[in-house]
Amino acid sequence: MNALARIIAQRIRATGPITLADYMELCLLHPQHGYYSTRDPFGQAGDFTTAPEISQIFGELCGLSLAQSWLDQGSPQPFTLAESGPGRGTLMADMLRAIAKVPGMHDAAKVTLIEASPHLRQLQRQKLGQVTHLDSVEDLPQKPLFLIANEFFDALPIRQFQRTEEGWAERMVGLGPEGLQLGLGMPVDLPREGKIGDVVEDCPAAPLIVSAIASRIALHGGAAIFIDYGGWNGFGDTFQALRGHKPESVLANPGQADLTAHVDFAPLAAAAIRAGAEVSRPIHQGDWLLSLGAAERAARLQAAGDDGATEALRRLTDPSEMGHLFKAMAIWPKGAQAVPGFDPLRLHADDT
Repeated sequence: MNALARIIAQRIRATGPITLADYMELCLLHPQHGYYSTRDPFGQAGDFTTAPEISQIFGELCGLSLAQSWLDQGSPQPFTLAESGPGRGTLMADMLRAIAKVPGMHDAAKVTLIEASPHLRQLQRQKLGQVTHLDSVEDLPQKPLFLIANEFFDALPIRQFQRTEEGWAERMVGLGPEGLQLGLGMPVDLPREGKIGDVVEDCPAAPLIVSAIASRIALHGGAAIFIDYGGWNGFGDTFQALRGHKPESVLANPGQADLTAHVDFAPLAAAAIRAGAEVSRPIHQGDWLLSLGAAERAARLQAAGDDGATEALRRLTDPSEMGHLFKAMAIWPKGAQAVPGFDPLRLHADDT
């Protein structure tokens, strides 16, 4: 057992098995041994590569999409330009470079990053200079908000429930002869259909976060774009660990591997609607980027000497790469122009 595994084992011995949500939170954010608290996980030297690290095209188009929404809503100023889970700050840096070409927008923006990791906050300041850091979207000011969240929701703690002969039971992390192991708790009342062995996941924090964002946008104006891998009304076990760009057991190396789960966009859309905002249907990342001119931008970069631009475009948009696995969804105020590249979702909150 590594140091964090021993800490988790001690807690289980003292209080009993813990939920997957508690396990994820400890593994990712433990102050001394948590994954995001101790390392830079991005890029070839890390454990995974995100879209902003592949090409500037991604961040530029995200920035210009929000910029067009800013213009469509009358160029409100001042406003908050925010990112949830900003990584190294690469995406925000590319967005700021793009919106600098929009008269008046850069100066009106107060750059705000929602980041829990002190280590990553330091990296972000090195990349972006002086920015405002917040612990939670609940701390965002009540004013126009233009926000991006790329691969943010997939790292939020999830709970899992498995169908048994007695009904649904929550999957827990306990102790066995060889250390940490998965097991089932007592039956719980879960209003879901399913056959024996089926697994469903729930991310309690995600709708609350979307609600906080959407309520500000509904009241004060703005827009938000969420990009992540996942689907609609997800079903099955998607909990996974990645270390050195390779999958491994979620219990193998607590605090030393990235832990994620696929995002269910349905409850996020319902939360936005309940908060009074307009929401789009989720669309493939590749389709969204291409609709914004990704191919044309890649061609210009390639002609200017960026030899990797065409390959980067393929990785971002091809269905066999990130193009279909990743989805994008946007929210904006009722009555406002849709965020570029998105269509409104015709759905009522109670339909999900």
